This record gives sequence, C-alpha cells and structure tokens, in this order.
Amino acid sequence: MKKLTLSTLFFCLFPALPAYSQNLQQLDTAQTFIGQMVQKHQFSKPELEQLFSQIDTKEQIIKTISSPAEALPWPRYKAIFLTDSRIDNGVKFWRENEKLLAAVEQQYGVPAEILIAIIGVETAYGQHTGKYRVIDALSTLAFLYPPRSAFFSAELEKFLLLCRSEKINPLAPTGSYAGAMGMPQFMPSSFLAYAADYDHDNRKDIWLNTGDVIASVANYFVKHGWQKGQPVAAPLIAQGEQYKKLLNNDLKQNLRLAELKSVNVTLKKGSKFLNGNIKLLAFEHDQSTELWAGFTNFYVITRYNHSPLYAMAVFQLSQAILNKHT
Repeated sequence: MKKLTLSTLFFCLFPALPAYSQNLQQLDTAQTFIGQMVQKHQFSKPELEQLFSQIDTKEQIIKTISSPAEALPWPRYKAIFLTDSRIDNGVKFWRENEKLLAAVEQQYGVPAEILIAIIGVETAYGQHTGKYRVIDALSTLAFLYPPRSAFFSAELEKFLLLCRSEKINPLAPTGSYAGAMGMPQFMPSSFLAYAADYDHDNRKDIWLNTGDVIASVANYFVKHGWQKGQPVAAPLIAQGEQYKKLLNNDLKQNLRLAELKSVNVTLKKGSKFLNGNIKLLAFEHDQSTELWAGFTNFYVITRYNHSPLYAMAVFQLSQAILNKHT
C-alpha cells in the first residue's frame, strides 16, 4: 500500500521550536511510536520525524496534570464554575443560539441547558479553549509522563489520524494541558467517535462551528446512554449519619430509594423522582454535608469527566442558566 505523506495532507509545518527536555527523536519510545504509525497507518517516516523535530515538550504540563482541579474540595471547585458571569454568559449563549439549541435538543433529546453548561464549564463558551498546542501536550504526556504514557500515546495516535482525515495541520490546533480540543474539549479519541458534522459541510469543526460543537456534545451524551426526559439529580435530606455506610467511590447507581429510607434519607420536598436506581452523593462543606441522589443522567455526565464534582457543577450551572433564561 502506498504510504500517505503528511505533506500531501497537511499545511506547511511551523519552524522548529526548542524543547525543555531532550529531543523526542532521541527517545526510544518516540521512535517506536513513529514506527508503529508507519506500519499501522502508512504514515511517512521521514515526515513524521520532521514533525516530531518541531514538537515542544512542556514542563508545565507535567506539573499541571499532577494537581487537577478535581482534587479541590467541593466549595472551592463549585466556586470556579457557579459564578454570575458564567451564568449570565450561558444565558447569552442560549439567546444567541436559540434555534440551533432547540433543533439539537429535538434531534438528540439532551436539554439545551445541559449542552450549554458543558460548554460553559469546559471553555467558558469558547473563551478559553487552551493555550498549548495539542501535539505538544499529547507528546509531553505520552513520552515524558510514565503514569499515563499508554493513554496519551493512544490519544496522540488518534490525533494524527484525525488531522489526516480532517486535513488539519497537526501543529496548528491548540487545547488544554491534556490535549483536549475546541469548545467542548474533546480528546482525539472522542473526536473520532462522537464529533458531529451538523451542517453537513464535510468538516467536524469543534473549534469554530457552533452547530458542530453543540451537536457533538449531544451525540456524546446519547452514545453514553442519556435518557431523554429523565432527571439528573435531586437533593436529599438526612436524619443522622447512618447514610455514610452507603457511600462509596463507584459512580454507578447502586441503590434504590427504599434503601435510602432505611438510613433515614429522603428526597427534599418537591423533588421529582422517577423509577430506577440512584447513586448517593455527598459533597462536604466546612460545617455540613450536601446530599444528592444521582440518576442515570448524572452518571452519563461523569462519562465526560469521571468526577462527581464535575457532574454536579455542570448540573447546578445548567439549572442556574435555565432559571435565569426562563
């Protein structure tokens, strides 16, 4: 099979930039990766080596991934995302894209406020999509961060494949310290699996095309089991602390409402509960504990980011936006 060259599919590469650490071409792991891309996907070895000579690894990426925001206590984490400006900008985003959001909600069954909240939490509605070149971030973590090298090597592989299929210069896209891209912050594997071409222009543009962005997030949720018309979470009230024996780190719903009653936990008055299992969630404050029942759709949100703090921030932001929009 004829090898597909980067030069025929990508734009001109940027000038070489210095790296904080050793040249990637001198690393056996990088050379092995290049060899695999040549053998498995028919890339050109000389052109991959040229590309890798221009990758700039970043020490700051290693520092940042070692202390993610999800390690913060709930009140501090919540304060990052539940701000007046993020709520107001969410309402503004909704009003500016009213028809589009309504059409996507109709097609996919995911509420507009949830789609808006995801984009709001991820990038403040596209204002902060990341300052690192994606290839720098993925390469730094693939070759210089052993705890996650396998995961990020796979993402780097997917990134080069999506650049080839979308005819994108691999040195051009910017993203987060972990290589998440565009307004919805998709990792390359998520892009290949869930990105949508909503306007049918033969491009999946999660950077600038709002329709593609919104539809891609909705498609992600649907493919992970979103239940149309079902709740996300409901607040609980506890008498005593017997509920603590039902807490665990598993994110899946493992309890029924009757089991909560057995430890003196009930839904707050006015809360809606539909049939199905729930997950007991506890968010600690300095002098109190915030208890919630997480439903299937709460679990689906954690597929976007495997953190109950993240999912609750998205949910509460969505409700604040909805309340101010209506």
